[in-house]
Amino acid sequence: MSVCMQNSNDKISLPVSAFIITLNEEDRIEKAILSVIDWVDEVIVVDSGSTDNTTALAEALGAKVHFNAWPGYGRQKRFGEDLCRNDWLLNIDADEEVTPELRDKICSIFKIGPDVDIYKIEILDVFAHEDKPKKWAYGYWQYRLYNRNKGRFSESTVHDTVRPEKDATIKKLDEKIAHYSIRSVQWAVEKMNRYSDMQRDDIVAKGRHISRWRLVYEFPLSFLKSYILRRSYRYGFWGLVLAHNYAFSRFLRIAKIYEHQLLSDAKKK
Repeated sequence: MSVCMQNSNDKISLPVSAFIITLNEEDRIEKAILSVIDWVDEVIVVDSGSTDNTTALAEALGAKVHFNAWPGYGRQKRFGEDLCRNDWLLNIDADEEVTPELRDKICSIFKIGPDVDIYKIEILDVFAHEDKPKKWAYGYWQYRLYNRNKGRFSESTVHDTVRPEKDATIKKLDEKIAHYSIRSVQWAVEKMNRYSDMQRDDIVAKGRHISRWRLVYEFPLSFLKSYILRRSYRYGFWGLVLAHNYAFSRFLRIAKIYEHQLLSDAKKK
């Protein structure tokens, strides 16, 4: 029996608010909500204008849905934080799922009381043709379970990262979040095009200079990073798709920044 259940009919409700930001996630939101709804105190969904059944599905599953026009990643998550009634927050994305192992770990933490302010969790890639992460799946670490008095999401429009207070205590958890990150190759290409626009705008707004020479080496170095360091080669031919997509996404943002520089220079003439 899961440690999140006192007995077969009595489920624990932890003093934790889970929150999720959404936009047209009807094919993925159910898995995300169902992975937390039975053991957290509340599930908050912040939707930025879905035109599909995302909000109806979320409400039917027991989540509290709120609308907020899209202000950027970090600001949208801060909006979600402010809607939560508990100090302890669990953030997951609409394409993520808390694994049963992580659920049980979190329940055991709150059974005796948290021993740190922020817990760092590894998020592992799962692809559309898979039902769970491979042992070699690429993962990245994020602060996802945290006391908001010791950390909040940044205000960045591009980056959604919790910024811990200087005195915050932090611990890594061994248990994982499953990340169903790619619906299809077409979807991935459309996303990298949108996201590279935001990256360009963010870099331009900050006045950062990016060398044009990165147009030469950005793609090959990024391909090697994905294929070797991130172990894409373990996926066989699918790994080639992953590595090329990653490299192109990195190259695309540099190309758009360089294009902006050319246009700016032309206007000065």
